[in-house]
Amino acid sequence: MRREASVLHLDLDAFFAAVEQRDKPSLRGRPVVVGGVGGRGVVATASYEARAYGARSAMSTAEARRRCPSGTAFLGGRFGAYRATSDVVMELLREVSPLVEPVSIDEAYVDLAAAEGPDLSVDGVTELARGLKERIAAATGGVTGSVGIGSSKLMAKLGSELDKPDGLVVVPPGTELELLHPLPVTRLGGVGPATAERLHAVGVRTVGDLAARSLPDLVALAGRAHGTGLYQLARAEDDRAVVPDREIKSVSAEETFERDLTDRAVLGREIDAMAARVGGRLRAGAWSGRTVTLKLRRYDFTTLTRSQTLPQPTDDDRLIAGIARRLLDEAGTAGGLRLLGVGVSGLSLYAQGDLFSLGPDADEPAGADDVPAAAPEPEPDLPAERRWWPGQDVRHDELGAGWVWGRGIGRVTVRFEGPLTPPGPVRTFAADDPALHPADPPDWRAATMEP
Repeated sequence: MRREASVLHLDLDAFFAAVEQRDKPSLRGRPVVVGGVGGRGVVATASYEARAYGARSAMSTAEARRRCPSGTAFLGGRFGAYRATSDVVMELLREVSPLVEPVSIDEAYVDLAAAEGPDLSVDGVTELARGLKERIAAATGGVTGSVGIGSSKLMAKLGSELDKPDGLVVVPPGTELELLHPLPVTRLGGVGPATAERLHAVGVRTVGDLAARSLPDLVALAGRAHGTGLYQLARAEDDRAVVPDREIKSVSAEETFERDLTDRAVLGREIDAMAARVGGRLRAGAWSGRTVTLKLRRYDFTTLTRSQTLPQPTDDDRLIAGIARRLLDEAGTAGGLRLLGVGVSGLSLYAQGDLFSLGPDADEPAGADDVPAAAPEPEPDLPAERRWWPGQDVRHDELGAGWVWGRGIGRVTVRFEGPLTPPGPVRTFAADDPALHPADPPDWRAATMEP
């Protein structure tokens, strides 16, 4: 842990949804859910307006539809738009310090001590962060970020989470435990559902409760490596360096059990929970992976792994869990398992279909209340219709730039607007209209924009 508050953590607020609201003025101030729009889709990001109704990341899209009011926009994603915005933000961070560690497309650590002649007083880093936040909002067309600054990565990340959205929290050196100990133990990295359940069972609910436990107690509860890590984090002991432009090769989660487990139902639930954590981290980082790996440590401490490589990269919790369960069936549980882990490797940036896949039932409009009813004529040419998905950028030869508001029954409905226009008109076309074309994301920085 450093003597100064010199580690900054930036977390862009509801990033995917914020970019959609920037580029689609008719959605500003409205609930927006970004993710898979099919029947098996998963929410990648929900706007704060949608979160007020209970929608959240990693929730099934079907559940989000049940919770959110009619008129909520359910959009497939536009990775090109998110990457372009993220690149602008990361470049601004590198102007602050040469040591920037991107964690995901919308999150990064910055080592302020590596800058030239920094003022690392609390007032100095607070003023720096305010200016940085203003520059980010101006450069991205209004996308906001929450900033935490502290003496370690742990404290910086906790700070960025405490005052969302558009927050700024500086944790002065020497006050770390005052902030840390009242927090729920689940706020610590590495405390997933299974670990939290074991901690709650022995009366550990806050980080302060965790700090009151001895190292041997935590090692017995969570294993040597995990227990030692929890012991250190509960005392704000974190000396991890900011590593610039690190290459992420895999995403994984694992659990060490109090006793050896053989019950397939219990182990299956553990796999499901770990797969959900892995899938959530993949989506947060805008990654997908082709190889699913199951790690097992048996009762006699022998460790083995089993893997399966997919033809297409994925971030789907259920697919990851299903493969891991099959790998467990192949490996067996004879004698009991002390540790279980699930990981995904062979990572790549999302293809459009990976993050926001469209199921066969993805025919409803993005905002059903606002879309003119399409004529209920039979349309046998479904492949033409399937070219379009809610939220997609398009261009019409006569009407200009817009985005797909909805589709179905052989029709596609487009709203003609962009980041620098007022809310625009809605028009409906045949799905195979030759005048309608897919388009690149609009440039929010352009001085003018075609209608």
